[in-house]
Amino acid sequence: MTFFIDNWFLFLAAAVSGGLLLWPLIDKRAGGAGKVSTNDAVNLINREKAVLIDVSEPAEYAAGHALGAKSVPLGQLHTSNALPKNKALPLVVVCATGARAGRAVGTLKTLGFENARALAGGLEAWRAANLPVEKTA
Repeated sequence: MTFFIDNWFLFLAAAVSGGLLLWPLIDKRAGGAGKVSTNDAVNLINREKAVLIDVSEPAEYAAGHALGAKSVPLGQLHTSNALPKNKALPLVVVCATGARAGRAVGTLKTLGFENARALAGGLEAWRAANLPVEKTA
């Protein structure tokens, strides 16, 4: 027992490092699984008919968005008619960097869209993967 008391900081360091090693596994189960890569997003769109939802502001959406994405600004998620009626459809949520998309996924899940996921890296990652982007007039 005195060994533990004399070396408590070693036990604390071991516990913290173990927790950091397990964090990626814990994160996936606690909501980190709500993010998808660009490759996974394309697979969801092509194989499972996922719907792209862009939660950027209208000016950002007009400046450039993923091809085929529906514009539903983050502040209008609760009242939008642009969301699919079928709540079982997978949704891939996009914004400029992915930060707003993560918040939007939480909102969409409260609205009943349990299969909503944020695009990791947002539109920046979409462009980096050389996926099609369009602008509106």
